[in-house]
Amino acid sequence: MPKASEKKGNENKLKRIAVVRVRGRVNVREEIERTLNLLNLTRVNHCVVVKNTPQYMGMIKKAKDYITWGEINKETLEKLIIKRARLPGNKRLSDEYLRKNTKYSSIQEFVEDFFNCKVELKDVGLKKVFRLKPPSGGYERAGIKKPFSVGGALGYRGEKINDLLLRMI
Repeated sequence: MPKASEKKGNENKLKRIAVVRVRGRVNVREEIERTLNLLNLTRVNHCVVVKNTPQYMGMIKKAKDYITWGEINKETLEKLIIKRARLPGNKRLSDEYLRKNTKYSSIQEFVEDFFNCKVELKDVGLKKVFRLKPPSGGYERAGIKKPFSVGGALGYRGEKINDLLLRMI
């Protein structure tokens, strides 16, 4: 078990990973479907933003044939939260809500702490999943059945996840 000091030092190095479900439910093995449910990716074009920990990476690797993922940057994360973050009752997040119910005075302040892994979405009452539109211009040329490395849409795409997310917001 790591010591508290080791956890604290490691927390500063953590990055946020954006994970988007690309393929549907038909003919998905039960084990993979369960993993996708644990990631809260129950439908196509749903997105979650998670920490880059070994536990999450194991789940992501298991579901690699149904999702795409990469490191999200702060600007894209801010646009994602402003436009697509929802409170219970499908209400949008606002500066006024944050001032009333949390210690944050603006969305930008919250995004900064969330990006640096100091706070989670549930701490301010947000839903964990972002419901996105299909990407304008569609997925990559080879379609949703091939990996990103050979021109498809699946698997790890690094910083290029930001381009995809901006087309889907």
